[in-house]
Amino acid sequence: QVQLVESGGGLVQAGGSLVLSCAASGFTGSINTMGWYRQAPGKQRDLVARISKSGTTNYADSVKVRFTISRDNAKSTCGLQMNNLERGDTAVYYCNAEGVRLGRTFERWGQGTLVTVSS
Repeated sequence: QVQLVESGGGLVQAGGSLVLSCAASGFTGSINTMGWYRQAPGKQRDLVARISKSGTTNYADSVKVRFTISRDNAKSTCGLQMNNLERGDTAVYYCNAEGVRLGRTFERWGQGTLVTVSS
């Protein structure tokens, strides 16, 4: 099993910055891709950014120039640096991990951390 714990959410003014962190535990060597998704009230959960084990990244268009995802494979952590935050970034942010263990694919989610951007 892989467990994910997020930290770093909170309240920030528009234009400000926040850093989210995700720590994985368990069979972390089986993780291939880690990522961040977000879900605003009344909306579906959408991809924000993800990063492969080799460091290949992809981002949602809405955050591409403002957010940076990073990963430390040795520490089994994944971070999301969020700059120039907008009110539209307000959401619960979830860490995600996908991988393969014993020949089976898996997907795990963290409990979520709330980011609120005020005007």
